[in-house]
Amino acid sequence: MNWFKSDRAGAKQKILSCAVLLALAAAFGFHALGATKIAAAAQTSAAGAGDVPLFKLDPTWPKIPAKWKLGDVSSIGIDAQDRIWVLHRPRTLPADQAAMAAPPVLVFDDSGNSIQAWGGPGEGYEWPQREHGIHIDYKGLVWIGGNNCPARQLPGLKPLGDDQLLKFTQDGKFVMQIGHANMSAGNADTKNLHQPADVFVYKKTNEAFVADGYGNHRVIVLDADTGAFKRMWGAFGNKPVDLDQCPPPSLSSVALMEPPGPPQFSIVHAIRVSDDGLVYVADRENRRVQVFSLDGKFINQILKGDGVFAADLAFSPDAQQRFLYVGAGPEIAVVDRKTLRIVEFIKGNGILGGGHQMMADRKGNLYTAQTNRGLQKLTFVGMSPASK
Repeated sequence: MNWFKSDRAGAKQKILSCAVLLALAAAFGFHALGATKIAAAAQTSAAGAGDVPLFKLDPTWPKIPAKWKLGDVSSIGIDAQDRIWVLHRPRTLPADQAAMAAPPVLVFDDSGNSIQAWGGPGEGYEWPQREHGIHIDYKGLVWIGGNNCPARQLPGLKPLGDDQLLKFTQDGKFVMQIGHANMSAGNADTKNLHQPADVFVYKKTNEAFVADGYGNHRVIVLDADTGAFKRMWGAFGNKPVDLDQCPPPSLSSVALMEPPGPPQFSIVHAIRVSDDGLVYVADRENRRVQVFSLDGKFINQILKGDGVFAADLAFSPDAQQRFLYVGAGPEIAVVDRKTLRIVEFIKGNGILGGGHQMMADRKGNLYTAQTNRGLQKLTFVGMSPASK
């Protein structure tokens, strides 16, 4: 199957139908949110049961202001207005570009235009040494975590463990810090994180689900307003066990995995909570995604032990969140969320794969953070039968 073949009659018809829906929405005065809902619905409503989403790379996105340079791009967040929030690591820039480093947090519209930028050390909070994850919650608040540990001995970084999560308003005003740098006492610690990789705030319970992470090997759930501890669990719902490795294991050093995999998480790298209350956890080095109830009961998993898998996660934006996108090295696996079966791979034609972290907007477009390879926008172009 050619992912970018635009002359296929079926794909053309579906894309045209989506365009007609949007045109009608505009003609009858629907506001922007209404149009976005129509676009998201078009991602699956016109498709057959076996159809999968198609994407093409947008090489023009984003437009970085000429005065700035980006370091390693570590994470992507998307807010309710479909603005794209980018977290990068300014301290990874070479010395001759350091003076042009952009602020760690940048915001773009879906056309790639720069809207605002902020971030970095300030009064009253401990900015992470090595920026890792960003999440925009349903209230519009910005969550940021890091994954430095002292033995990494990375240039330009202090020998501190990023054992905290930060929360800000969208204009960069500090709101709350959970945990403190270099203070983790391990998986049993309910006051500190230990190099948290990702966070997702679930609206229905107002809880922050944290992929914790590089130093710990657990999911920890916190009150999103106060940071108070609620509950935690490890792989398969087991009690998490301490195994603090710094530097952490590299993907290339991990042996091929056989189902069901180890009884403990390795690096808990990404986390998402679906609208129907299922928690998806990317256990990257163990090459699996595990699914839990909101209270940590293990439900199922998908393990792809023959290669890089489960680096990052995103949902399709339709009402059923039919597809789970899973980073798989140079590809993005399209997983049927109900069956946990891989139905397609997004790859080729300049696409770098899922990268380090990714998110989907309400129009179905995918955005990927590729660390030292930058970032990409994959534009949703329609639905078509799977290639296999």
